[in-house]
Amino acid sequence: MGKASLGLDNQVYEYLLSVSLREAEVLTKLRQETNQHPASIMQISPDQGQFMALLIKLLGAKKTLDIGVFTGYSSLVVALALPEDGRVVACDRDPEATKVARRYWQEAGVEAKIDFRLAPALETLDHLIAQGESGSFDFAFIDADKRNYHNYYERALTLLRPGGLVAIDNVLWFGSVADPQDTDARTVAIREFNQKLHQDTRVEISLLAIADGLTLAFKL
Repeated sequence: MGKASLGLDNQVYEYLLSVSLREAEVLTKLRQETNQHPASIMQISPDQGQFMALLIKLLGAKKTLDIGVFTGYSSLVVALALPEDGRVVACDRDPEATKVARRYWQEAGVEAKIDFRLAPALETLDHLIAQGESGSFDFAFIDADKRNYHNYYERALTLLRPGGLVAIDNVLWFGSVADPQDTDARTVAIREFNQKLHQDTRVEISLLAIADGLTLAFKL
């Protein structure tokens, strides 16, 4: 979520994109279509997507999780970065937004890489664990309902191999997490999640001020 990095003015952000963004045409088309969606703010920014694709290549990832699909930008950018035998398990419960996602996955020729599960994400993650897939994933991206962030994170960490990486979106929540007067349930949930993650000795972490805040947690 977030179309530009929090606190970065438009002129600097447009310059950043002009000298760094290498966005595939199909990603641009998807982003432009999603901009017309009433919930378009839920789409990740293109520079964040490109950063995630770079992480996939640095990790040598083949097996990934996408927790919160929306119209499919994060799933698509990761699938494009994966090798031919790569796999994205994509979790979402919204049949309408994900129709857009599936159309663009097909257009990009990566539909075979994406194992889409139309169900509550916790059910899908628990099923993967029950099926013996713990410790087998290389990368997970969490961008779903904020009050379940801790639950998604715990499942994702179980499913990740040592040396795998979790990326968690919206951890700055438009800056609201820094305002102690903001007691909105989602703000409180993210604030508490950030505090717990800060103390989690199972991972090495870094919170980056990209888009609406992105925390990387490297499983030890």
